[in-house]
Amino acid sequence: MSESATRITRVVVITRPTPLEMLIQRFGTYGQARFHLHSRGESIDWFEALHQRLDQGLRVALAGLPPDLSYVRVGRDDLDRFLFAPDDAVMIVGQDGLVANVAKYLGGQPTLGINPDPGAYDGVLCPHAPSESGALLDWCGVRDQRYRIEPRVLAEAVREDGQRLLALNEVFIGHRSHQSARYRLHTGEREERQSSSGLIVATGTGSTGWARSIITQRGIAELMPAPSEQRLAWFVREPWPSVASGAELNFGWVEPRAGLRVVSEMGEGGVIFADGIESDCIEFVSGQSVQISIAAQRLNLIVAPVAVASR
Repeated sequence: MSESATRITRVVVITRPTPLEMLIQRFGTYGQARFHLHSRGESIDWFEALHQRLDQGLRVALAGLPPDLSYVRVGRDDLDRFLFAPDDAVMIVGQDGLVANVAKYLGGQPTLGINPDPGAYDGVLCPHAPSESGALLDWCGVRDQRYRIEPRVLAEAVREDGQRLLALNEVFIGHRSHQSARYRLHTGEREERQSSSGLIVATGTGSTGWARSIITQRGIAELMPAPSEQRLAWFVREPWPSVASGAELNFGWVEPRAGLRVVSEMGEGGVIFADGIESDCIEFVSGQSVQISIAAQRLNLIVAPVAVASR
């Protein structure tokens, strides 16, 4: 059965500054940036070459937009102040991490990831070439066999006072400085008081990211969730067994009707953050609790058909 066509009235183009642009923002001018690098025996040439490739990729993607569609360009730092409309299509041009930055602000809009420089970015979440932008947006209106929607699962962290975080990759619960975090972990009928380097709760998308290093290091053989599977994996980082803390509950699953609950016992420094963005965190100190579950919200990512998909 073909997917329902979507009427698109606007394209929201999401970008972030290039490394050269961030360097200039830091030092004020191009000349100051070049002088700073030169004084340390480095050249600005790499930054310039990458900027040119990324800028060219963006130009090609924008040139492919249908002429009857309006578009607006939004920077990553402005996402929390931008209002997405239900009939928007979202075009993310850049590295894969930018998709995670955007996902929590969306409400089901079709989303296409454009990789402006395959030599710089892997393109796991942004797999499409800039020259595909027109075909991808055209597909939204016809929904033929060229592409398909992959509804990627998000994790949701809700504190006892209603504060909420969404994550496309993973939720981190622990101490701000990554020193020992103290808490009580509740999963199903089991409970354990722990002292560890914190917990990671990963989605299927996130199982190839931060969680992958834990899986590899600990030799976990269980099959991780697929990106669209309604299941999350949780990992306790370096649990410390002692007279006051245990280490038996160190890995498990969050299913649709079985969340993970954590109660903080940290006097200070406890935090919860999503997708590695530590600046956008929720406080998590003694007396506070958080419930981790599968979010109702999905990221509707446009990908190639299964038969020709590269992942």
